[in-house]
Amino acid sequence: MELFDLAGRVAIVTGGNGGIGLAMAEGLAGAGASVCIWGRNEAKNSAAVQRLLALGGDAHAVVADVRSEDEIVAAVRETLRRFGRIDACLANAGVGAGATRFTDMTLVEWRDVVQVNLDGVFLTFREAVRHMVDRGGGGSLVVTSSVASQFGMPRGQHYAATKAAVNALVRSIAVEHGRNGIRANAVLPGWVETSMTEETFSSKRFEERVLPRIPLGRWGRPDDFAGIAVYLVSDASRWHTADTIVIDGGYSVY
Repeated sequence: MELFDLAGRVAIVTGGNGGIGLAMAEGLAGAGASVCIWGRNEAKNSAAVQRLLALGGDAHAVVADVRSEDEIVAAVRETLRRFGRIDACLANAGVGAGATRFTDMTLVEWRDVVQVNLDGVFLTFREAVRHMVDRGGGGSLVVTSSVASQFGMPRGQHYAATKAAVNALVRSIAVEHGRNGIRANAVLPGWVETSMTEETFSSKRFEERVLPRIPLGRWGRPDDFAGIAVYLVSDASRWHTADTIVIDGGYSVY
């Protein structure tokens, strides 16, 4: 299990105070990593840090909004002040899609989603890569994408477009910065029970139509993503880069 030992490593998890992000952070902390959570809600950040500390690791939180370039730069500075280095950056912060018909979608709605799900990832990764290149020694970048990046998503064109874009972003970073020992991959969740999907999952009609299409017979849970986070940050994935890894209970193939 030495390949999965993260002792001495520092990871950022944006949107790490709940849902998939918190589960990823818990997986990393459980494997020995020090974790810095970035999130907009200070109370949720503090609660998440307590959960990570209970796992025996070191944890810290920074209040940051990934829509702001200045706040991202400051968050990286604070992470380095606290831990001295950044070995991995998991860009998980994101917003979901509303139920607006495409023909009724406004430019404001479009840009609200793009600003978080794409611009926020770009800015976060840019600052992390700058540090990794300057420090040397490489690092791992992981973005939480979606199977919506590969399939049509009615009334969610802005969401799907951003997720397809970050898939392309990590491939391009992986090619340019592989020489720096930096790996970049995307994780594509399927239907996962989180606060973002709570309203959708409450629909009986939706459940009857979608759940039978998942071969493993259940919705995903945030803790289903702890293992992939550990793998992608660890030496077990040292030759794994530029990939889009689907974790959806088999939904995509049925």
